[in-house]
Amino acid sequence: MKNWLRVLPALFLISLLVFAAGCGTQAPGGAPSSSSTAASSSSGSADAQAASSSAAKKASDVQTLTVNVYYPNEQGTKLLPSSRKIETGSSKDKYTAALESLMKGPTEKGQTAIFPKKAKLLSVTLKNGTAVVNFSKELQTNFVGGSTGEEMLVGSIVNTLTEFSEVKNVHILIDGKNIETLSGHMDLSVPISRMTNVL
Repeated sequence: MKNWLRVLPALFLISLLVFAAGCGTQAPGGAPSSSSTAASSSSGSADAQAASSSAAKKASDVQTLTVNVYYPNEQGTKLLPSSRKIETGSSKDKYTAALESLMKGPTEKGQTAIFPKKAKLLSVTLKNGTAVVNFSKELQTNFVGGSTGEEMLVGSIVNTLTEFSEVKNVHILIDGKNIETLSGHMDLSVPISRMTNVL
């Protein structure tokens, strides 16, 4: 019995050493083992390659186009073209890009801003040659022009979009709904074709 008691601590110590050897996944001091470090490095490299590939794909999707957008002259008697470079891609079509450029305002002398303050472009869709343009309510509620101003504003939208040959006419909506007019002067309940009379 005494001999057995002497051997027991030794067996316990051996068991501890075997257990520690089996669970040792880290280097001394808590540092990751070489195998786990390699796996982490490999994962990081794969993530970097995936991000780089995604960025390259997005860059390849972007196209630069030159289009004309239209602003009233200072006398408000006709619309003048202004050449702009726009960028299109998977997140933005060319019609949206052209109208957003138009809404930024003129950059050339002799041209006047026409869009009401706080008016926002909500969407543009093209179906069977008709571009359906949806604006926020401010296009109507913040419009302060008379009959000429209304014609210039509508003309700037219509003539900018009909620069694209596939767009035959334009239908203007406010908050997704049909409207009869902006301020009582032009019928906007139906699509409008290119307004050559103000060019």
